[in-house]
Amino acid sequence: MFSLVFSRRFAMGHRLIAGGSEKCAIPHGHNETVTVTLRAASPSRLDGVANMVEPFEQAKATWHRWIDHHVDHALQLSEADPLLDWFARHEPARLARILVTPGDPTTEMLACCMMAKLNALLAHEGGRLVCADIRLEETPTNTVTFTGDPLAALPQVADRDHWWCRADMTINDVSGNDVSGNDVSGRAELAAPRQRAAA
Repeated sequence: MFSLVFSRRFAMGHRLIAGGSEKCAIPHGHNETVTVTLRAASPSRLDGVANMVEPFEQAKATWHRWIDHHVDHALQLSEADPLLDWFARHEPARLARILVTPGDPTTEMLACCMMAKLNALLAHEGGRLVCADIRLEETPTNTVTFTGDPLAALPQVADRDHWWCRADMTINDVSGNDVSGNDVSGRAELAAPRQRAAA
């Protein structure tokens, strides 16, 4: 079975408030690399013409747009972090740049949320590919890999319409408006369905 493997580097900031590490409870940042392995949802033999599972540019375009324009330089916070309320009151226009997770935004949590998001984006684009594996390198010495169903690994939450399950460009479920009253949540920017090139 063929696999398509793509890596993307991004900068982020976060803090972990539930653990015992005072160092990690202070906002800090990392330059991370996310690597995803995509496979055909219905594997078949090469067609003898184009001989591709999917053109690389098509397979990675929406994923890279989400990483580059929404995840890169985002602040990652727990939904219970008091900084989230502070931003809602004092800088609501910045809410769209805050990636919110159920509990601390650990590397394990982000790997599952990212894999679920990628699978939602791929399903929206026709479902020809699925993410089979994700590798998230937080530092050169700390990496998390995940294979399996990310929704089965995530904490149980009330509804299934969280940002990681939607085929849009959101990184949180917080609604917010900028000073002009424009929606800055990212929900309006849906992933455009991809048209399969004629063979």
